[in-house]
Amino acid sequence: MTDANPTGETRPPQGSKTQLRVGRLVKAHGLKGALKLELYTDDPDGRFVPGATFTLQVPESSPWHGKPLTVREFKWMNSHPVAFFEGVEDRTAAEELVRAILWIDESAASQEEDAWYDHQLVGLDVVRDGDVIGTVIRVDHLPAQDLLALRLADDREVLVPFVRAIVPDVDLSAGRLTVTPPAGLLEELPADESDATPSGRDASGDES
Repeated sequence: MTDANPTGETRPPQGSKTQLRVGRLVKAHGLKGALKLELYTDDPDGRFVPGATFTLQVPESSPWHGKPLTVREFKWMNSHPVAFFEGVEDRTAAEELVRAILWIDESAASQEEDAWYDHQLVGLDVVRDGDVIGTVIRVDHLPAQDLLALRLADDREVLVPFVRAIVPDVDLSAGRLTVTPPAGLLEELPADESDATPSGRDASGDES
């Protein structure tokens, strides 16, 4: 993984060890410091136990830059994951953490199902309909979702959302991942036949 960029929003904190991203704080909830979470873990109830501590990825201008964040309480409210953290006692403090990304050191995290580190994905062959069509060259961590940067056989670079609907299988032992992209994601769609000039007629509609 690379060093933090100037905004501190899309990379692990500078100088950090190999880390696993487990969540993002998306919105203050209520008046007592709670925050709604976007989860990147298959075991949120096990990961966000009271006392669990995370490395924070925030801009350098944030008062939380360089500080850890420790869980005080985790619960589900109307099917949404919500957490309270040590030192976050009111809505004002919670709003300072909105968009922060939570990371945990690889050494402190057991590998979860459907969770991979960037270095495990880069270099994998990309398979579509049984054929190798390219290689993973990069993983981009955006606030909304992760994107896989693929180098295709024709040397084009394309970005693919790293979601189960499009990347249903990752096989590290075989060195490949499978993609099932919707039409137009990896190639340009052909012109709609309705837009083509009918055979035997010119543009005015007269017989040639």
